[in-house]
This record gives sequence, structure tokens and C-alpha cells, in this order.
Amino acid sequence: MKTLALGLPKGSLQAATVAIFEKAGFRMILHERSYTPEIDDPEILPRLVRAQEISRYVENGHLDAGITGYDWICENGSDVVEVAELLYAKQGFRPVRWVLAVPEESPIRSVKDLEGKRIATEAVGITRAWLREKGVHAEVEFSWGATEAKTPDLVDAIVELTETGSSLRAHRLRIVETIMESTTRFIANRGAWADSWKRAKMEQIVTLLKGVLAASSRVLLKMNVDRVRLAGVVDLLPALHAPTVNPLSSDGWYSVETVVEEHLVRRLIPALKAAGAEGIIEIALNKVVP
Repeated sequence: MKTLALGLPKGSLQAATVAIFEKAGFRMILHERSYTPEIDDPEILPRLVRAQEISRYVENGHLDAGITGYDWICENGSDVVEVAELLYAKQGFRPVRWVLAVPEESPIRSVKDLEGKRIATEAVGITRAWLREKGVHAEVEFSWGATEAKTPDLVDAIVELTETGSSLRAHRLRIVETIMESTTRFIANRGAWADSWKRAKMEQIVTLLKGVLAASSRVLLKMNVDRVRLAGVVDLLPALHAPTVNPLSSDGWYSVETVVEEHLVRRLIPALKAAGAEGIIEIALNKVVP
């Protein structure tokens, strides 16, 4: 049987990644202290690997494909195929940022103030490249963890990954600049991507994962409306293409349904009700595949 060796991120992205795979229809079981999850698809061989390392293992062929951050692809300088962008992170569906941060009372206000200073970070390559681009000479050291606690006693500044900035604020740190934004990527080994079976398998997985992510911010709205008010109700509705309209068994009445962004619902439902829609139902979605 042909199989696809797939690297899944161990650590901060692990829970979110497993949840998305399960919504995509894959049943996955993780065992404590095991790096080989069980999955109910015999064609997939999943491996839990730190996101920082996945792109290297994909590049050298130990993994056919993997899910990791764009930042770690850049940090490793990996030559891989970026199959798809998957917009999710540990805490939500948004990009993450690598930021330069300093203590609140620090005199550092811009990148130019870093000249001759010491910076701690896990993303050493990204930080050094950014400093070169800015024409600033500073010492950059690798941080093994607890990076936020190293200022001001051990280093002058840090470059740290953040989604919301809440952890930095809790440590009384101030963001000076954003160095780069990063999103999660599905990547492939170039040789594996050239293999027709493996490529088709990867594309199948990506279609399902992207369908889950597309559905995460959308809901299905269904309602009934009579012929007289139909045009006014349809005009209020956004849709991927156009709302679906079907006649009901009652003469002159129609069922209308459409997929909308969830954040629009609180405005739409009162407007639809006022326009004559009845029996309005909001339904959560597992997947949306355009």
C-alpha cells in the first residue's frame, strides 16, 4: 500500500491541528509519550515533530509533507513546495507575529536604537536577516525558552512570537516593531510533490482542511419568505455565488438559504425579519468547499 509520511506540529499548534483534522473527517488518537498518532486512514503515516524542524525533514525527504509555520520555513531556509496557506494558530484563525519587544521603561524606541545591543530570540536567522536589512549591528543569541524573562537583566531586547500580545504585556514588555507575520503552511517535499499519487493525496487532504477553515467563520442561514417579499429578502443576503431559492409546498412561499460570515448574522437576522423572512434558522458548518 502506498503511504504519505506527514509531519504534524508538536507543541503549540498540536491541539488546533488535531481538531481541524478531526473536523475534516479524520479520526486521530494521540498516545502519551508517543510521536506516532493513530489515524483512521491507512494511507497516511502521521508523525509528531516540532514545528521548528518540520520543514527540514520535509526538504530532506524524511517526511513527504508537513504542516508548519512560514516563519520556520524562512528560519531554516528550506527548499520545499508551499502547497497551501492554512490560516490558523494556537488561539485562533489569524496570522502570528514575530515582534521586537523591550521593557516598558527601556529607552529603545526603534530598530536604530539596537545598535550594539543584545537580543535574545528563538528565531535567530530571521532576526539577523532583519537587522542586516535595517543596517543595524547587534548581538543576537539563541534563547532556549523563557525569553520574556531575560530583559532587562540578561539582554536589552527580545524577538518573540505573539498572537495577541497579552503575554508580552503581562511581562511588562512593549512592542517596538513587527519583524514578520507568519501563517501556517502545508508543505511538500519536491520529490513527493512530483509523485502523482502522493500529490493527489496531499491535494485531497488540503481540500478538506481548507474546507474546515473556510467553515470556521461561516454559518448557514435558512428561512421562509412569501413571493411578495422574496426579492427584498434576497437583496439583503450575501452568498458565495447567489442564495438558493426553492418553492415550498404552500403556494407562493419559498425556502431561501445561503452561507454567510458569522459576524454578519447579528445584523442580518433583524433586517431579514423586518423584510418579511420567517422561520429563520442559523446552522453551524463543518466544511465549506467553494
